[in-house]
Amino acid sequence: MDAREEILGRITAALRDVPRGSTPDEAEVPWTYGVPGPAGDHAALFMERVADYQAVIERVPPERVADRVAAALAGAGAHRVVTPAGLTPAWLDSARTTGTEVIVDDGTMTSAELDTTDGVVTASALAIATTGTIVLDHARDQGRRALTLVPDVHVCIVAEDRLVGDVPEGVARLQDAVDGGSPLTWISGPSATSDIELDRVEGVHGPRTLHVLLVSAAPEDDKSPGAAC
Repeated sequence: MDAREEILGRITAALRDVPRGSTPDEAEVPWTYGVPGPAGDHAALFMERVADYQAVIERVPPERVADRVAAALAGAGAHRVVTPAGLTPAWLDSARTTGTEVIVDDGTMTSAELDTTDGVVTASALAIATTGTIVLDHARDQGRRALTLVPDVHVCIVAEDRLVGDVPEGVARLQDAVDGGSPLTWISGPSATSDIELDRVEGVHGPRTLHVLLVSAAPEDDKSPGAAC
C-alpha cells in the first residue's frame, strides 16, 4: 500500500458512519472574498509593516512629494536615476534642481544600461496594509519590470487612496490588470534573502534600498505620523 492509498483508506474509514449524500450544516462566514473589511487606520498599519521590513517610509502631503523624493535619493546616494515615462514630471523637479540626473525610460535601455543608474522612482498600483506589500501592475507611471529590479535604490510613491486592508481586497482590485495581461510585481521591503546559516543578504533579486512615500491628503502642518521609520 502506498501513501495515497493509505490516506484514502483512512478517509473512507472516518466517513463509514456518515449517511451517503448527507452534508454538514454550513457555518455562517461573515466575510466575502475581495470585499473591503471594516475600515481601520490602514495608513498607520501599512507604515508599521513597511518599517518591519527594514524599509524607509514617510507620510507626506502632496505638495511635499518632490522635496521628499529629492531627499530620499540624496540620502541613498542616488545621483543618476531612471523613471518611467508616465511618472508625474513635477515629482522630480527638486531632484533635478539639486543636480540629480534623471533619465526617462523609453523602453530601449538594456539591463547593462539600467545597471549604470543608481536608482528608480515609480508610482504604484496599490498597497496592502496588513502585509506592508506594494503592488505594481506596470502601468505607465510604474514602467516595465526591469526598471524596479535592476537599480539598487527604489523610491516608490503610494497614494493613500490606493491602500487596501488585505490581500484578497488587493487581488480583487487588480483583476482588470490581470485580465489585460499586465505583469504584477509584489514588493514587501527591500530585496533580501538568507543563506543556509540565515545570514541576511540584500539586493540579490532587486533593489537593496526601498524608500516609500505615502502621499496623504493631510495639510503640510498636520502633525499626524509622518516621520521616517
